[in-house]
Amino acid sequence: MSTFLPAVRAEVAKITTTRMWWILALVMFLYVLTMAGGLAALLGAGADGSLPGVTTTGTVPTAGVAPLIYSFASSIGYVFPVLLGALAVTGEFRHQTLTPTFLAIPRRGVVLSAKLLVLVVFGGLFGVIALLASVGGGGGALAAFGVDTELGSSDTWAMFARLVLAMALWAAIGVGLGSVVTNQVAVIVIVIAFTQFVEPVLRSVGALADWLADAVQFLPGAASDTLVGTSIFGLVAPASDGLDWWGGALILAAIAAVLTAVGTVTTWRRDVT
Repeated sequence: MSTFLPAVRAEVAKITTTRMWWILALVMFLYVLTMAGGLAALLGAGADGSLPGVTTTGTVPTAGVAPLIYSFASSIGYVFPVLLGALAVTGEFRHQTLTPTFLAIPRRGVVLSAKLLVLVVFGGLFGVIALLASVGGGGGALAAFGVDTELGSSDTWAMFARLVLAMALWAAIGVGLGSVVTNQVAVIVIVIAFTQFVEPVLRSVGALADWLADAVQFLPGAASDTLVGTSIFGLVAPASDGLDWWGGALILAAIAAVLTAVGTVTTWRRDVT
């Protein structure tokens, strides 16, 4: 404990004294705000028949739309806490800041544990910021068209809590990935390629092939959607009914733990200069 608290303070300083965290948070906020607000406005306009040249009044379902819109915070925003966690680790290798850190705190496991804790907290903060964007943009657009925002429902607020947890776990996954793949460019490519191409393709195929459906639910994005309870991706590839929300949380936590353990026994033990 005598070294853990100073390590935590050091990790907080490393994050807050750079522009990386707030630039990622700002881009995420604008991205989620635009997507959630845009889709909410489109659905709201379709529901009240105000789309030009289209008569759809009452034909566009609005029940359950609000949570779907709010879930944009995690379903498209999760890549940002992953990047934050990964870059927080790889940046140490790129800028060689691990050397003075290990000289001050020679227990490497303590350093990595402190980094993991701090990034989990920042991941939760990213979840709150993303929710402000999806609720502010999406909920505001729904209210403007007279669609129920469902903000008075306890189920909606429970979903918010699970979403913040999901974003925190995504940051932990980023830390684990960064401890395994220490090259900053490589880790960015891996995160973007897997989250934007590989997993969406696998989940789409899994929605059509029964033999793959059971395996797909253990992918990190699918587990995150299970934890949150809803996702825009579920319209294309419905989530499996085999897992409860806590099962999704356990899968994300297990992925983070395995990656971090691998990084601990491999790259984290190597000599640094």
